[in-house]
Amino acid sequence: MEKTVVELFAGVGGFRVGLNKIKNIDKNGRAVENGPWSFVWANQWEPSTKVQHAFDCYNMRFGKSQNHSNEDISIVDKSSIPNHSLLVGGFPCQDYSVARTLSGEKGIQGKKGVLFWQIKEILDKKNTPFVLLENVDRLIKSPAKQRGRDFGIMLRTFYELGYDVEWRVINAAEYGAAQKRRRVFIFAWKKDTDYGTSLSDDKGLIMQSEGLFANVFPIHNFNISKVNNKNLTVYKDAVEMTEDFEWTFQNSGVMKDGVVSTIKTIPIGKQPIPLSETIETGKISDDFFLDSKAKEKFEYLKGGKKINRVKPNGEHYVYSEGSMSFPEDLDQPGRTMLTSEGTTNRSTHVVADYQTKKLRLITPIEAERLQSFPDDWTNTGMPNRRRYFMMGNALVTKLISDLSETLEEIIERENR
Repeated sequence: MEKTVVELFAGVGGFRVGLNKIKNIDKNGRAVENGPWSFVWANQWEPSTKVQHAFDCYNMRFGKSQNHSNEDISIVDKSSIPNHSLLVGGFPCQDYSVARTLSGEKGIQGKKGVLFWQIKEILDKKNTPFVLLENVDRLIKSPAKQRGRDFGIMLRTFYELGYDVEWRVINAAEYGAAQKRRRVFIFAWKKDTDYGTSLSDDKGLIMQSEGLFANVFPIHNFNISKVNNKNLTVYKDAVEMTEDFEWTFQNSGVMKDGVVSTIKTIPIGKQPIPLSETIETGKISDDFFLDSKAKEKFEYLKGGKKINRVKPNGEHYVYSEGSMSFPEDLDQPGRTMLTSEGTTNRSTHVVADYQTKKLRLITPIEAERLQSFPDDWTNTGMPNRRRYFMMGNALVTKLISDLSETLEEIIERENR
């Protein structure tokens, strides 16, 4: 089977950077791709902005192509997407509840604008053998008033499409990256693939040693008798799950033939990259340094505090938050980077400059390093504010690079 990829919600190309282990940009501004993966189609469309900075960056680094789509995925003719062996994407955490269609006999429908249903439509049309997705870790606990419902509906959808699924919540820093970024990774495969039929029926064994994540991101042995199980096929459909389903999904799990097994696992980690190895050592522009007013503001934002507040119903309560390192501890990896990075915000990284020891924001290049992108990846004409935003939205490409070879072996073994 050919190693062909479709990248959805592509952003600035994080999955492609990771799978093809891109470390450098050539003199023409093009990515130097070192991996065997052929990206046959990609879609990136930002509805809230006129200038499509992410798509422009993708085109600059990978070259313009008729197979680089910059339109709303919901209006794309899914049958026109090239056949592919692997679909990848980082999609928003949204409300995945479903309801019956007005006519009833046509089945069920999800909320408009929820991008997971676009993934479903593509998988249904193209019969994609393998899928690798990334999302915020709260997905497995959403929504707050019905814990686990949304993830349960996703798994049920995969089951109905003929897939089995493995997932793992991974903190990138625990596996040798430069950032404490916790995300859920979801790997799905058609049940009739060689890979699918080769796996054990023991879902605990898949989590422990056989599965994709166990092979790449090892965990400590666990007591299989403590695995929790749930049969999703007892629900008539996803509408019934929307109304009744609630369950606790742990950080590791497998669904096989519609039966879910999950348990909390402990990583066998690697030493993370400290901030001291990501900060630039040369002269930094004055624009990034804090003046006295900004320093005072950050000291307040990052300090511990207790604030009296009033709920909408008139009830009084005390909002409290602990203090944060200020400036950042350079012996530790970076914290989770958000899209607000670079603004005067509690979550923004502030470091002591390598040369002057004065306090400053991290640079766009340092933000790229926290996500394992090549230096100046987003230096494509977009403002610095957008460069930070792109990195806050991206994934840690090192984790995808770590998965690349094992995924390659899985696909190469198909239909030999």
